[in-house]
Amino acid sequence: MSRKRILILGNMAKPGIAEKIDEILPWLNERADVLAVCRADQPDIDQAKKADLCVVFGGDGTLLSATRALACTHVPLLGVNMGKLGFLAEYTVENLQRYLPDVLSGRVKPIERMMLKACVNNCRHHQFCATAVNDVTIHAGAPHRMIDLSVTHNGTQVSAYLGDGLIVSSPTGSTAYSLSLGGPILHPSLDAIIITPVAPHTLSLRPIVLGSCCAISITASRVNPGTAIVIDGQVTAGLCDGDTVQVTRADCPARIVPCPDRTFFDTLTDKLHWSRRPHYHNPDGPTK
Repeated sequence: MSRKRILILGNMAKPGIAEKIDEILPWLNERADVLAVCRADQPDIDQAKKADLCVVFGGDGTLLSATRALACTHVPLLGVNMGKLGFLAEYTVENLQRYLPDVLSGRVKPIERMMLKACVNNCRHHQFCATAVNDVTIHAGAPHRMIDLSVTHNGTQVSAYLGDGLIVSSPTGSTAYSLSLGGPILHPSLDAIIITPVAPHTLSLRPIVLGSCCAISITASRVNPGTAIVIDGQVTAGLCDGDTVQVTRADCPARIVPCPDRTFFDTLTDKLHWSRRPHYHNPDGPTK
């Protein structure tokens, strides 16, 4: 059987990552053909197209950036967490060394996760189109007055959103910014989109889950000079009054290699303390 080919990406700006890659590179070369080692913000697309696996050293932000850049090459991405949370980048270096043979042999298979595509098509100032792994956010920006956004789904009016903006999330992004604003948790295998308002000017406007089969159109009825569309918290473009942002399911899904050590619910519990029991006070002993 021919040897598998690996592309390595790293957030070289973060202390210790370049050194860790240098340390583990001989071990990787014994088990596969390493095509290249690249900066995560400058991935080699041609090499990615040849690779059977892309190993990304960094945090969740590094993996988000790499996933957007490489999604349409169809290469699976395995995230090695060298950051803080490690929600999407599930592997440790020890996990990588334990499970890489299973990943290369196909015993551990990548999971496809729906991505979003957001385009601003009708603005002569802001011609913009990008894919998102987590979310597409519209922020009010300076001078921080409330903005007015009108949303339709498949041409049907959903609502007018008056407030500080809104978030359009994929199931993967349901545990990111949307969750902090009261949005629901969706399993990453679902094919759905969440709209979560940011500080809405009414108590009755709540997050809503919609099918991903149809386009979501967001018209900027009234925005601020600093209002912007933000992709995964990393890519930004301005918006003007009258601009329309169209959000659809992206043609190419993300292909993320899960860690066999944990399920999605394990990750929720370990990283976000989901489903943890309250700390009850025991008058006869220590707090449990």
